[in-house]
Amino acid sequence: MTTAEQSILQVHGLARTFGGIVAVNDFNLDVQAGSIHGLIGPNGAGKTTTFNVISGFYAPSRGKVVYLGEDISGRATSALAELGLIRTFQGTTLFHELSVHDNVCLGCHRSAKAGLVKRILGTDRASEEAAEQKAHSILEFLGLEKLADELTANLSHGHQRALGLAIALAADPKLMLLDEPFTGMNPEETRRMIELVKLVREEQGVTIMLIEHDMQAVMGLCDAITVMNFGTLLAEGTPEQVRNNPAVIEAYLGSASDAA
Repeated sequence: MTTAEQSILQVHGLARTFGGIVAVNDFNLDVQAGSIHGLIGPNGAGKTTTFNVISGFYAPSRGKVVYLGEDISGRATSALAELGLIRTFQGTTLFHELSVHDNVCLGCHRSAKAGLVKRILGTDRASEEAAEQKAHSILEFLGLEKLADELTANLSHGHQRALGLAIALAADPKLMLLDEPFTGMNPEETRRMIELVKLVREEQGVTIMLIEHDMQAVMGLCDAITVMNFGTLLAEGTPEQVRNNPAVIEAYLGSASDAA
């Protein structure tokens, strides 16, 4: 099997400029199907811009994004979601006035093939029931079923981030892009979230790509890591290779021990 056949996502010569500012320049990336792939780098390295181009929020200024062998450069986020490319955000978007279960039900609207308005109004009962059953299964899978009736506003930060993962899972992702999934978590919440990400990959077969600043989490979770600096590719490889790369140590990690 060739590298291309194993890849779920490839980025070729990607560039994105904003006026005269070059945010990403001649960047290449290859994400293997079934992997957990980290994208790291200092603040301003171009990670979020790269995520935004891959997920359809920005069109590339140059280069292309290939997903499942198809050029998806510049496609709308809704079209990419239909293909199973799902993006989460650092600031998880939740309906705080609704219950945990209802939040996940709303996340099921694409795969349940019911209009969101119809679902809210209760005029498509069969699809609504299917979404409710699916939401229950997802909450059970992620160990959140005891919180199903809890008002989302009352959840801890860690549980809110786990709920964001549940909502993303409701959209039937093949590739899930996680934007700083461990931000603001205490060590126990981080440990739990790491286990959930692993579970999604291992039990659901979802490929995971994530941006993250928690180096301990990245090194312990990812199969492969790509390092950006100044909008370009600095290094990539296994966690061990990246941890011991002199260029990475100098540009980002500070010292090899910081990444341990």
